[in-house]
Amino acid sequence: MNWHLRRPGRKVGADGILIINKPEGWTSFGLVARLKRLTGEKRVGHAGTLDPIATGVLPVCFGQATRVAEFIAAEAKVYLAEVKLGAATDTFDREGSIVYQGDLAGISADSIRQALASFCGTVEQTPPAYSALKKSGKPYYQLARQGLSVNPKPRRVTIHNISLVKYESPLVTLEVECSKGTYIRSLAHDLGRRLGCGAYLNNLTRLRCGPFFIEDAVTLSQFESACREATWRELLHPIDAPLMDWKAVVLSGQSELAVRHGSPLLLPVGAVADENKYCRAYSSDGHLVAVLRFVADKGYWHPFKVFSPPQESADF
Repeated sequence: MNWHLRRPGRKVGADGILIINKPEGWTSFGLVARLKRLTGEKRVGHAGTLDPIATGVLPVCFGQATRVAEFIAAEAKVYLAEVKLGAATDTFDREGSIVYQGDLAGISADSIRQALASFCGTVEQTPPAYSALKKSGKPYYQLARQGLSVNPKPRRVTIHNISLVKYESPLVTLEVECSKGTYIRSLAHDLGRRLGCGAYLNNLTRLRCGPFFIEDAVTLSQFESACREATWRELLHPIDAPLMDWKAVVLSGQSELAVRHGSPLLLPVGAVADENKYCRAYSSDGHLVAVLRFVADKGYWHPFKVFSPPQESADF
């Protein structure tokens, strides 16, 4: 059901999610800053960082949609990764300094597939020293650039699927479906170690982030054009777009008022619960009111995220 009905002759407010195809060379933060300048909007944030060399799906949340960014970031991602065999770098990608060179003799498509199989499932992965993770409040990459010792701790990630798309020595093209927190740079580095020849990430494209595919993405130039034509709001996906796999409940007027004031609700658990213990709550006219979270020890649904009623601006 389409809960977000647009009235003819009215413009949708700047609450929504833009799926942009991040250009190479941009940081995620820098791209968000550019979008802020283009639109004049202040509440803008991305959901899932991409390295500067990476391209592809970057969800950017405007207005109240920033409150669902955490749910988008938590979703699985799919990447198309080009890995170069024969050398390793300190950053685990092509922008770093070479720290090892190896021999490609004996490396075949079959040996690559065998190595890739060992990475499937839930594994311990060590993030790159040059990453945005923090130690004592400072990003690792700042410490590494200062020549300080950085030893990121391994963490559990899940590789749902990894397949060899193409091998033309020394380049390997992979498609990877993985959980939040997976570093494809680390995967490339670990593949090189497993093969014994060294490897680093040469190019990366994010094909999917949760429910958003690269086919949904607009380019920066397309968005800039839409800003000049004052039609950029039409490119935004609804706030609830990343939540549509959850069950939903429609609130009565009295229940809606209670939720907007932060009061918990008693609802049948089986009717709306899913494995995440979240559900979507809508008003009787189909607008998203809140994300409710089930509190098991209390037996009620707590308003976890409450959204202001939609406001539409007049045409201009």
